[in-house]
Amino acid sequence: MTHTLHRKGEAHDLSDDHVLLAMAATGITHKGSAETKRKMFEILAKHPHTNCGDVKTGSLYNSDFESILAGFQDTSVLHFVFPDKETVIRVLEDLKAADLGLSVVITGLFDDTQEACQKSGLPMHTVEYSGGILGRTDKLAPDPILEITTMCGHGLVAANLVLEKVKLIRKGRKTCAAAAAELAAPCLCGIFNPKRAERLLSKLV
Repeated sequence: MTHTLHRKGEAHDLSDDHVLLAMAATGITHKGSAETKRKMFEILAKHPHTNCGDVKTGSLYNSDFESILAGFQDTSVLHFVFPDKETVIRVLEDLKAADLGLSVVITGLFDDTQEACQKSGLPMHTVEYSGGILGRTDKLAPDPILEITTMCGHGLVAANLVLEKVKLIRKGRKTCAAAAAELAAPCLCGIFNPKRAERLLSKLV
């Protein structure tokens, strides 16, 4: 199970949202893996991305690249968000060539992820689906808000914060891009996609 799995949206609306998570296996490969994660981070950073980070240090929207790179520990989990399937294919090709020995999880539309694995020559080990949200769904925010808040898998981007940004945009006091960047800041691990958030905010105003 991964906290990147439950991103809400229609299939056509998720084509610009691909999350990569990488970690070492506790008790097997985690000792000394901090340096391996730094190597992977540098490889991934060469590709177009909208966010990245590690929950122990932060993301591009509440920390900076150098601090994230220096802050990796053996227990760190590395995250990147990529804008399209083609980038994911190139990323996986580079990771296959590097053969760093870390476990990699890709979150995205199933067909896109499957194609990326096939074209990069990497077999899919396990496939997980989000079962959706059960229970008192009437207590949830409307779907257009959830499409933004569920991009933070730890639930740190609040629905009311999104609504506040929408109000400021409508009043002309903030751009969609600036609001999206501010919404990305509470997400500590770097899986929030501010480019998608910017697009979704523009639909709300």
